[in-house]
Amino acid sequence: MYTITLLPGDGIGPEVVAGAVQVLQAVQERTGAQFVTREAPFGGCAYDKTGTPLPEETLKLCLAGDAVLLGAVGGPKWDSLPVHQRPEVGALLPLRKHLGVFANLRPSVIFPALADASTLKREVVDGLDLMVVRELTGGIYFGSKHRETLPDGGVKVVETLEYTTGEIERVARVAFDLARKRSGKLTSVDKANVLESSRLWREVVSGVAGEYPDVELSHMLVDNCAMQLVRYPKQFDVLLTENMFGDILSDQASQLTGSIGMLPSAGLGSKVGLYEPIHGSAPDIAGQNLANPIATILSVAMMLRYSFDLPEAAELVEKAVAGVLDEGYRTADIMQPGMRQVGTVEMAKQIGVRLKLS
Repeated sequence: MYTITLLPGDGIGPEVVAGAVQVLQAVQERTGAQFVTREAPFGGCAYDKTGTPLPEETLKLCLAGDAVLLGAVGGPKWDSLPVHQRPEVGALLPLRKHLGVFANLRPSVIFPALADASTLKREVVDGLDLMVVRELTGGIYFGSKHRETLPDGGVKVVETLEYTTGEIERVARVAFDLARKRSGKLTSVDKANVLESSRLWREVVSGVAGEYPDVELSHMLVDNCAMQLVRYPKQFDVLLTENMFGDILSDQASQLTGSIGMLPSAGLGSKVGLYEPIHGSAPDIAGQNLANPIATILSVAMMLRYSFDLPEAAELVEKAVAGVLDEGYRTADIMQPGMRQVGTVEMAKQIGVRLKLS
């Protein structure tokens, strides 16, 4: 029996999490695995109810469970709050830190049925299967920051980018282990021609490479990597990045697959894994049954694989998603001529039905 803490969050979060839970129930019926879910307030909605975006009771539930499934947080409604109370800063970053999930796995995989949904040519993206490994609890997002008023009335802002040898080593080993199980190829992304933090990053990753003689390591500057992702993305297999670079590059990689609504993620590093789609709360379409639930559903597949060691169940979810796409079902963000457009609820339902019949 596995206990999952649900954090639907804000905007489209509750809709996509509900769809993922529907598929999780289908997994339970199909495989006999037992899942217990507990829902807790998190993000802007939690701030509205309790005055804090990460209530203590929510954190306790997360730490006591086996995994956390998160929808999305934030939105214009809370943008005027002090920075430490905004959902992204006051909820999401502390949750990652408390859970100790230092390695963020973000796969970008082209489903054959969606090769023409990408804005790039089919021959550029067809067969794409890459994994971004993003360091998740260090870097500029977590460094000290302050602002001060200058004598001339202007404002000076300081944000500190910090990394230690140990922080880099542990996420590098996750990336090397993944590369060893895949094609044996790892690309580490940095900005070592300018940043001292990136020079340390490159030194440490190169040192860890000695433990993995069977993995081919290369280094690439982040601006070149951004260009190469558009020019020839299939040259990559596993990309290893620091926090901010990984945040940006994985969003870019999402568009190779046709939509950011297709990309799941897994936060690993401690007993409790954190699983979430990489998209935001999209308040402009919230409550309209328009959101694509597939990224959240595929995040459930990652949960089954990495937290619960149920790879066969994970494959059932992934095959069900592929099957429904093959049948022509599309949400608005991946809609193509001649396909059948459905909403959030119907897409999740179709995936669940197919999974149970597989």
